Amino acid sequence: MKKLEEYVRTIPDFPEPGIMFRDITTILQDADGFKLAIDSMIDILKDIDYDVLALAESRGFIFGSAIAYAMHKPITLVRKKGKLPCETISQDYELEYGMATVEMHTDAIKPGQKVVVLDDLIATGGTIEASCKLVEKLGGEVVDIIVVMELEGLNGRAKLEGYRVDSILKYPGK
Repeated sequence: MKKLEEYVRTIPDFPEPGIMFRDITTILQDADGFKLAIDSMIDILKDIDYDVLALAESRGFIFGSAIAYAMHKPITLVRKKGKLPCETISQDYELEYGMATVEMHTDAIKPGQKVVVLDDLIATGGTIEASCKLVEKLGGEVVDIIVVMELEGLNGRAKLEGYRVDSILKYPGK
């Protein structure tokens, strides 16, 4: 049986020289790879008490929806600014090249709910940190952050100090 990292395609020098781009689309393109990713995340979550999954746009939607279905849990969406139709709260965060904003519906999390924040990747940590802040603004408690892949060389975990963080795959570079 293949390991999950064997399903990840590495593309050197993308988007710029010196970067080793870790492409997860090859996990999604293989039924065994996708099942292994989902099963690995479910295995981490099996002993965690949580009420809802908060899924970061867009690949967090893919992985999180499969997990929510298997675990019979509801989901809420963390989206880019301007994509949600009802009343929202927002959180700005820094990117390597500027600023961005994510939003969540104001009725997405109820006070006291235990929330798992889920995405495909921790790079600089900005998106996940902003997602956690949204959950907390609504009175939720972040009980875990789970991702498929972590790029340790970008130190994103430092922004998430104080949170439980689980990643299936870790890569030392950028």
